[in-house]
Amino acid sequence: MSAGFLLDPRLAADTRPIARLDLCEARLMDDARFAWLVLVPQRAGLVEIADLTPSERTLLWHEVDRAGAALQATVPCDKLNLGALGNIVRQLHVHVVARREGDAAWPGPVWGSGAAVPYGQADREALVQRLREALQGAR
Repeated sequence: MSAGFLLDPRLAADTRPIARLDLCEARLMDDARFAWLVLVPQRAGLVEIADLTPSERTLLWHEVDRAGAALQATVPCDKLNLGALGNIVRQLHVHVVARREGDAAWPGPVWGSGAAVPYGQADREALVQRLREALQGAR
């Protein structure tokens, strides 16, 4: 984590920490309708992917690949959706979402699709543990 890095309060409220990767913290979106990871580069002041150094951009995409592989190994998944929107939360973060045909937002995007359904504590803890293990295996 770089000096001065602070996680945006909205990301902190909407997600739960899973693992610290080389560049990013992997966090679980607290919405049981979708298996959804958010990768947040641990650098202060980032807004755009272009704000990363070239080597950090390479590392970011490697970590996006790891997150996608971990989701595919952990939950049913027909398609992975990736996004780095930043229209509401400006802090650079990348969404990696495991989609299933017929899920609550299919075939549209997950953003703005209904109200989040928080995980129950036991379900969230079990999923976080499986995702941690999968992220360790997806190097």
